[in-house]
Amino acid sequence: MKALITGASSGIGRDIARVLSKEGYDLVLVARDEEKLKEVKNELQKDKINIEIISVDLSKQENCIQLHKQVKEIDLLVNNAGFGDCGNFTKTSLNKEISMIQTNIIAYHILTKLYLIDMKERNTGKILNVASLAGFMPGPLMATYYATKAYIVSLSESIREELKKEKSKVQISILCPGPVSTNFNKVAKVKFNMREADSQKVAEYAMNKLKKGQFYIIPGIDVKLAKIGAKISPVKLTSKITYKIQKRKIDYPTNPSMK
Repeated sequence: MKALITGASSGIGRDIARVLSKEGYDLVLVARDEEKLKEVKNELQKDKINIEIISVDLSKQENCIQLHKQVKEIDLLVNNAGFGDCGNFTKTSLNKEISMIQTNIIAYHILTKLYLIDMKERNTGKILNVASLAGFMPGPLMATYYATKAYIVSLSESIREELKKEKSKVQISILCPGPVSTNFNKVAKVKFNMREADSQKVAEYAMNKLKKGQFYIIPGIDVKLAKIGAKISPVKLTSKITYKIQKRKIDYPTNPSMK
């Protein structure tokens, strides 16, 4: 079995790699930071699996297409690379937001499409798109990030129905955690009031549910309840609540724009 994991140098991506290595998967680990990828590879080599690391910027469309050409015949694709930003929409960095859209949406879209075509031809394979609780609600003060995750949720839901109608054996799932203790918080410049989940436990939970064929993978009862609340509440109310939460957690010691 072989898995390709994007955003594999830290956080959920790295921890999913740890789980899969113990299960005997050969791994292709993808991220921008080559040194961190090497650290992950050195750690996992004890499990006696084949590990390939690819340092690449997935915000560039041509790199996503080249990655698919370079890595073939995978059994599991984990789309995990991504980042966020926090602040008033008119004050956050446009350049950072464009890069976010390219990484959080375009890269997911390209890799999902290309690898799904391959998997459908073989009638086997799994895709896990790492989304977020944010994908189910509006996100004032993190508007672009929430919108990117809503795209991933909607895209994956639509693909799932297509696969179902075609009676395909290919599986697609979405991982939708709430706040997780990862490097995301530093990049987005936020502090969460909601309990942060442990990244390793989220990864273990996700792989367990993926094995069972679950589509919505939502770690934590509080996150499950928040998803239900977001679905049944009027958008106006959800927006107001989200705004208050975001307002409390914004950390402004520096400008939250990309430097």
